[in-house]
Amino acid sequence: MKKILSILLASAMVFGLVSCGSSDTAKDDKGNDKTESKVEEPVIENKEETAEGPSGTVVVYSPHDAEPLNAGVNLFMEKYPNVQVEVVAAGTGELCNRIAAQSANPIADVLWGGGADSLAAFKDYFEPYVCANDKYIDDAYKDPDGYWIGESPLPMVIFYNKDLLAKDGLEPPTSWADLTKPEWKGKIAYCLPSKSGSAYTQLCTMLLAEGGKEEGWAFVEDLYDNLDGRIVDSSGKCHKMVADGEFYIGLTIEKSAVKYADNDSVGFVYPSDGTSAVPDGVALVKNCPNEDNAKLFIDFVTSKECQEEQSKNWGRRPVRSDVEVGEGMAKLSELKLVDYDFDWAAKEKETIIEKFNDIMVD
Repeated sequence: MKKILSILLASAMVFGLVSCGSSDTAKDDKGNDKTESKVEEPVIENKEETAEGPSGTVVVYSPHDAEPLNAGVNLFMEKYPNVQVEVVAAGTGELCNRIAAQSANPIADVLWGGGADSLAAFKDYFEPYVCANDKYIDDAYKDPDGYWIGESPLPMVIFYNKDLLAKDGLEPPTSWADLTKPEWKGKIAYCLPSKSGSAYTQLCTMLLAEGGKEEGWAFVEDLYDNLDGRIVDSSGKCHKMVADGEFYIGLTIEKSAVKYADNDSVGFVYPSDGTSAVPDGVALVKNCPNEDNAKLFIDFVTSKECQEEQSKNWGRRPVRSDVEVGEGMAKLSELKLVDYDFDWAAKEKETIIEKFNDIMVD
């Protein structure tokens, strides 16, 4: 087994002994390339207890990047060597829709990853579960009814190119409100919220920070005017194009910004008028075939062991109160956070995106 795992890891593919057909490249909600497996229904072995601990199978659907995903699954399998992990990787929307389509005969046991607002929109297909690490996770980062559990908060930040700003004698913006100033016209990288889950979260965050669910649209109209028609088609391009000098500033996720810690040409700020920290979540699939192992996996990815590894090696912000944040990240207690309404963001997503699209064509 160790030899098989090392071969699969070396190929930088998501592993887990999945029964696969062909693979296509897809984009997740955050604009990253994903390997989407076209999966035939796997043969599921019911969990059995042995003298050596838990055994059987757990099927994990995940939109996470391949490296932290592989690392997390590998760590789980080292701890529970008799549990076979099968992974299907694709974008959050694709995986949630797949879970919904398979609800009469579920294949997945766990959804690991995807923004909590996306998971909230599909909570009819999840089973409430209070994980073993519940006391270490703040109520703001879990569904009050237990349908999803946060595992990595994702603050939104304003990313900027220091060299371009210095060339024009400009100071970096410090708030969402600053983005409507005339000096930034045509210089802001922002992705279509209909294309990106993180861009949608940014839109909701800005609405809540700049007046609220209704009044905030006046700010969005001013922001769109300042974009000057330059809309990026992938959120993953926003920080890259700023770092490459194609835009002065861009809206992105903290975990993308901190990857440039060794690049003196760029920097980022947490908006002073309020950011959000919508977590990636983990959820138990309703009527899943391997419920005990699914709960075991959820307990593991919210454990101190896994949270510390994901933070230290992959720059993922821990959700646990007893794990320190990585270098370059502010403590959540130091940030001004909007009161992010997950149910509103989930239920009104179509209406909010339609309203943004209407602003684009006016």
